[in-house]
Amino acid sequence: MNGINWIGIYTMIRREMMRMLRVVIQTLVSPLISATLYIFIFGHVIGSRISLIAGVPYITFVFPGILMLNIIMASFSHASSSVYMGRFIKSIEEILIAPFSYFEIVFGFAAAAVIRSTLVAVGILAIGVLFHAVTITSPFLFLFYVVAISTIFALTGILVGLWANGFEQLSALNTFVITPLTYLGGIFYSISMLPPVMAHITRWNPFFYFADGIRHSMIGFSEANAYVGLAVILGLVAVLGFVTIYLFRIGWRIRS
Repeated sequence: MNGINWIGIYTMIRREMMRMLRVVIQTLVSPLISATLYIFIFGHVIGSRISLIAGVPYITFVFPGILMLNIIMASFSHASSSVYMGRFIKSIEEILIAPFSYFEIVFGFAAAAVIRSTLVAVGILAIGVLFHAVTITSPFLFLFYVVAISTIFALTGILVGLWANGFEQLSALNTFVITPLTYLGGIFYSISMLPPVMAHITRWNPFFYFADGIRHSMIGFSEANAYVGLAVILGLVAVLGFVTIYLFRIGWRIRS
């Protein structure tokens, strides 16, 4: 097949968007409600009793982390459920026999997840404006981090969707890995508040670089080495992309 099958990719993404809109309360409204509660409780109620952090109000400092948390959840849940349900009802076999390359299949699943997480991000930004919590110092970097982080967890979701043999396994990574690492990645605090040992450990947490990157693009404050953060993010995209495409190529758990 010569070139990229853009029509096929568009059709695949449109199908995923229609699936998302059929359960819009779960896919879009629920994250916005959750984000509103986080912003109100951690930013407005608790933040009003905390002095400035990095020269900005606490609500402005934590908002990028809240945004990142919901981007991760939206992207991961969309991709993992799409692939798992495709395996469960055998609809993924239709995609495998369609005129798609393995790259295009992975790209289609990931792009749909990125679009959903971007819509969630736009909604949360609107809520943040109402709470006077939003500043964006570098729109280009902000867009880059939103898309890159969404891509990382879209690819992770695809891998989990291929691996899971039940709904319990589908949520296992989110429960035992993603959520703990997110909360320990500095979304609600500066690592300067931590003891030196804990601060050093946090720097080995990739989620710290996700939160720090978005925070840097929004308020201009960074606690991480920008080049290390960039290497972590681009490295994860490359490795996860390669592994995902390879697993589709060998038919892991999608071919009997």
